Amino acid sequence: MTNVKFPKDFLWGGAIAANQCEGAWNIDGKGASTADVMTAGDKNTPRRITMELEKGMFYPNHEAIDFYHRYKEDIALFAEMGFKTLRISIAWSRIFPNGDDEQPNEKGLQFYEDLFKELKKYHIEPLVTIWHNETPLNLVKKYNGWASRELVDFFTKYCETIFKRYKGLVKYWITFNEINALMRPLGNWNHGAILHEGTEYFIHQKDDVNMRFQALHHQLVASAKAVKLARGIDENYQIGCMICYITTYPLTCNPVDILKAQKEDHVLNLFCSDVQVLGSYPYYIEKYFKENNIQISKNEEDEKILKEGTVDFYSLSYYMSVCTSEESKEEKVDGNIMGGFKNPYLETSDWDWQIDPVGLRWTLHHVYDRYQIPVMVTENGLGARDTVEDDWSIHDDYRISYLRDHIKEMGKAIEEGVDLVCYTPWGCIDLVSVSTGEMEKRYGMIYVDKDNVGNGTLERKKKDSFYWYKKVIESNGELM
Repeated sequence: MTNVKFPKDFLWGGAIAANQCEGAWNIDGKGASTADVMTAGDKNTPRRITMELEKGMFYPNHEAIDFYHRYKEDIALFAEMGFKTLRISIAWSRIFPNGDDEQPNEKGLQFYEDLFKELKKYHIEPLVTIWHNETPLNLVKKYNGWASRELVDFFTKYCETIFKRYKGLVKYWITFNEINALMRPLGNWNHGAILHEGTEYFIHQKDDVNMRFQALHHQLVASAKAVKLARGIDENYQIGCMICYITTYPLTCNPVDILKAQKEDHVLNLFCSDVQVLGSYPYYIEKYFKENNIQISKNEEDEKILKEGTVDFYSLSYYMSVCTSEESKEEKVDGNIMGGFKNPYLETSDWDWQIDPVGLRWTLHHVYDRYQIPVMVTENGLGARDTVEDDWSIHDDYRISYLRDHIKEMGKAIEEGVDLVCYTPWGCIDLVSVSTGEMEKRYGMIYVDKDNVGNGTLERKKKDSFYWYKKVIESNGELM
């Protein structure tokens, strides 16, 4: 039991993404996306990027978990858990197969209309991410992705199409998933749709820092344009940003470590949301650009666009925290797209991600103190290997423990004054991992019978965490 009271209209739910769950990668008019040309990998084998499909290679996103054909079954399971919201994304190439098409694909538009109506049938509010780690592949081939300013207009046209089509069906929109991932070289392909000559492996990409930050600028402008456009179409729309928040502590109390942690927090975590929430490039980024010889081009109207297109709410993914140091030679750990020094006070997951529930509470205060707008935790969860027993039960106490501890800290943050309005743990149903392409790195409360090489029936099974989370939602966070 917990004494903390969540708001009565708190949005409990879960989060998935089109490219990791839908499958149906080339049917009903859908075009290929950047996610569709990544081969399978695992913790020790990196995913490859192949602009042309190679015979005999396994591309896990092609089928994923076949949510495209099974969404009614899956939504019924989400409703059984008691979801108030489902964070989901739209595949851009299902609406505009090539990204620069004159007309949208009606079958793609109809699919999402049917999907949103199915959610509404169960009183589940869609929380829709417009762009989530996939760009039409044609835009890579013709324009080198977001490095080109032309993608701003293509994206705006895509946004206008879906804002008009789904008026009355969708209230909450997120423009770009984890937009700050372009702060790191790993973001080139997945987030910027940029492929440099010589890049073969997802985790070992060639980099051009100027091009990467130019792509990020284009996304920030595109996000602001989308916000303004949405408000002109439906005054009830609420538009948010989404940040991959890697909470960073100084490894020691040495003042230089504290300054380094502050700088990394500014640049990696706060820069993009400062632009999206406050409406302009922050003061500290000028020095960072100078230190890293970054020079980007801006159009004359960009400052005005950014100022007019600020978001209504702030959302973040939070999985872990890391430590940083100016001089230490201590052990390092991997994790999400960032990595850092090992924190001796924390445990790590099977994939070396440090587990830090208290860090989430600190982060929520940090964010809300800065921006003073509603906050959503739109990704949080534990990737782990699950064991299926002979009777098909899955006892995932480790996942329950992870989620319980984070929910408790969220409750404390609310009690302390943070305006937290939504929680959608990541991968409420098992899906394909972005970083490794695995199925066996499982986050879900619903098990999907599929392995890393594509074998399995795709049958859905409820894990222990399914029943536990149902009780949490029924009690509005009191029974944990």
